[in-house]
Amino acid sequence: MEGTAELVGQVGDAFWTWVMVPVVVVTAAYLTVRTGVVQLRWFPEMLRVVRDRAPRDEHGRPHSLSAFQAFSLSAASRVGVGNIAGVGTAIAVGGPGAILWMWLMAFLVGASSLVESALAQLFKVRDHAGFRGGPAYYIERGLGRRGAAVLFAVILILCFPFAFNSLQANTLAQTVVGAAGEDRAPGWLPAVVGLVVAVLTALVILGGVRRIAKVAQSAIPVVAVVYLLVGLVVVAMHAEALPGAAASVVTEAWGATQVAGATLGTIIMTGVRRGMFSNEAGLGSVPNAAATAAVSHPVKQGLVQTLGVYFDTWLVCSITAAIILVTGPDLTDAPRGVHLAQTAMAETLGDWSGVLLTVIIFLLAFTSILGNYYYGESNLRFITAHPRALDVFRALTVLVAFAGCVAGADLVWNLADALMGVMALINLVAVLLLSRTGFALVRDYARQRRAGRDPVFTRDRLPGVSGVTCWADHDDVVGHTPARVGG
Repeated sequence: MEGTAELVGQVGDAFWTWVMVPVVVVTAAYLTVRTGVVQLRWFPEMLRVVRDRAPRDEHGRPHSLSAFQAFSLSAASRVGVGNIAGVGTAIAVGGPGAILWMWLMAFLVGASSLVESALAQLFKVRDHAGFRGGPAYYIERGLGRRGAAVLFAVILILCFPFAFNSLQANTLAQTVVGAAGEDRAPGWLPAVVGLVVAVLTALVILGGVRRIAKVAQSAIPVVAVVYLLVGLVVVAMHAEALPGAAASVVTEAWGATQVAGATLGTIIMTGVRRGMFSNEAGLGSVPNAAATAAVSHPVKQGLVQTLGVYFDTWLVCSITAAIILVTGPDLTDAPRGVHLAQTAMAETLGDWSGVLLTVIIFLLAFTSILGNYYYGESNLRFITAHPRALDVFRALTVLVAFAGCVAGADLVWNLADALMGVMALINLVAVLLLSRTGFALVRDYARQRRAGRDPVFTRDRLPGVSGVTCWADHDDVVGHTPARVGG
């Protein structure tokens, strides 16, 4: 098993170093320039549109999820163990300097998130629950490439509901074992944790996307606030170390100081990879959540999901980095995963904090499992409408939630990294090929805002674009309760 994990890791490292890091950076930079840095200029607009209500039909029922519910659905996948275990791994491998590259990349890939989410909205389709869509849909409808769309859908299913969910469950089990004491924890504990997670997962996913969104909408804000408060307490108790920790993030981002054997290339690559694993911008996962929203213009959901990138990386990931770095950990041969954060909290707050972190990670991991499941379901429905396929997929998702708790951590991490890279490559190529349509959407939104209107999009505004089935006319878009202007 160790040999397999090492081989997968080596292949994944080479792929990310020579292919994905350049593709991610160049694509994000191109989209940033061509959109006029809207991911920064339109930040106030992001805060406005995230509060828009979903349009309603004549019976008062919402057409689909609201902008905030779609934000919560994507946050359920984004805000997970990657924000704790992923940041810990970034620091263990690349040193404190990897955090600076995570921050910088979050700004840059905000443009990628905006464009991919707007495209997902443009090419979304109606279903029994409202809307669904994502890269598979805009690859087929926008590019006319059914084969490439199916390939993307298959890789996403392997990556998110299987590999990533296994990783979420694995980190959760590690945290429970760590809180119980690795020397004292019984060998059967991971299996019990896996059984609990599997049962809870089954109970929620049977309720469909609305139940998943409702759970995420309730849990994510509460968990984020609690984790923020805990982080502030830890930082306050080590206030004298904060300037040095902040300085290390900047000074050690350039490879001048060797931390854990990290060279400049390792630091940058680690920051980009862990950042993408956490905020998912450009990866092709978030558009599946973005497409579920009922909004009056595709760019609105692009703005909402870009806000999600910043929320994930600049806020939640930064909390973890601060918790770890202010305690001055020894990074020599530091283990990957949740260990650094867990140790920092225990040294500062006492052993009881292990229980608190376990609860936080449980909620983060569980909501991520639900969000990842929905991404898989949406793409499975794209491939086939056979009801038996959905039953099998649900059963496998529950099984993976159990198996991840007893699997080897290194193999899970390396497999998730490799699959994420292939998936991101397909999506970013598609986004680049459709970028002119994305830029047209941004320009249309900007024109309407300059005219003082709350933007409303109909497909006749882009007459040269085919494959758009929604956005028929004004009444179809705004429904019987138009979205609010100015919040």
